[in-house]
Amino acid sequence: MAKIALKVDVDTLLGTQVGTPNLAKLFAELGIQATFLFSLGPDHTGWALKRIFRPGFLKKVSRTSVVEHYGIKTLLYGVLLPAPDIGKTAAHEMRAVDEAGHETGIHTWDHVYWQDHVYQRDAAWTRLQMQKAYDRFCEIFKHPPLTHGAAGWQMNEAALKQLDDWGMQYASDGRSSPNLAPYRIQFNSVRSKHLQYPTTLPTFDELIGVDGRDALGAAKAILVLTQSNPNDQVFTLHAELEGQKLLPAFKALLQGWLAQGHELVTMGQLHRSWLVTGQLDKIATEPFQYGSIANRSGELMIQMRHATNLT
Repeated sequence: MAKIALKVDVDTLLGTQVGTPNLAKLFAELGIQATFLFSLGPDHTGWALKRIFRPGFLKKVSRTSVVEHYGIKTLLYGVLLPAPDIGKTAAHEMRAVDEAGHETGIHTWDHVYWQDHVYQRDAAWTRLQMQKAYDRFCEIFKHPPLTHGAAGWQMNEAALKQLDDWGMQYASDGRSSPNLAPYRIQFNSVRSKHLQYPTTLPTFDELIGVDGRDALGAAKAILVLTQSNPNDQVFTLHAELEGQKLLPAFKALLQGWLAQGHELVTMGQLHRSWLVTGQLDKIATEPFQYGSIANRSGELMIQMRHATNLT
C-alpha cells in the first residue's frame, strides 16, 4: 500500500513535556518513527482567546473540549500567568525524541503569535521570528533542522523563501486533499527550491463531534479514507491531543493503518522515497494560496490544485 508520514505538531509546554514522551513511547512500542515539529519559544496559548470572534472558532472548541485537552493553566499562559519559555524549560524532552531516532524540525517560535499574525506581516517580521526558532533549535539539538511545518498551517511568501535560504529540501506547511502531490511554490518568475508535502488527511479535532463522532469514530473515518487509497499521505497530529486524552484512539488508528498494509514514515523518509522512485516528473509548480478547510476556523495555506476538495 502507500506511505503515511506522521507529522507531530508540538504547540505548547504541556505538549512538549507530557504529550511528546507519551507519543515516543507509543511509537517505540509499534516500531514507528515520526517527525516531531517543536514550538521553541514562549507559550502564549492564552492569547488564542482573541480568536473567539473568528467564524467557526467557538463551534470547534466546543466540539473538541479545549479545556479538557490543554488544561486551565496552559490556557492562562500569556494572560494571567507568565508565558513559559518552552525551549528553555523542555529541552530535555525535545532532545530525547531526537536521540531516539525520530526526525525533528521547526514548528514555530511563538505558536499563537505566528498563527495570528504571519499572513499580514512583512518579510522583516517573518524572518526575525523564523531565525529565533532556527537559532534555538540549533542550540538545543546541536544540528540544524531538516524540515519545517507551519503553526496553524499559516505562512507567507517571505517564510517560504526563508526555507530555501536555510537550504531545506522539504517542508509540510499547508493542506491538500487525500491525493498527495508534492509541489514547488511559484514566486513571480522563480519557484521554490524546496518541495511542499501538504497534510492530506483530516485531523482528529476536525472530525470529533461531527456527525456524532467520538475519538474512535474519528479514527474509523480516517481509516475509511486510506482503506483503498494507493496515494501517499501526510497526517498531522498534535502532542496535546493524540499524546494525551486521544492516545488510545490514535493507537487504534496506527494499528489500523498497519493492518491495511501502509508504511508509517517520517517526512524525510517520504521525501527520499519520492526522489528515488522517479516520481519527480509528477511534481508541479503552483502559486501560494490561502483557503478554508472543513471544520477548521479561519483560512490557511492550501494547495491550489486540490482547493475544491478541501471544504
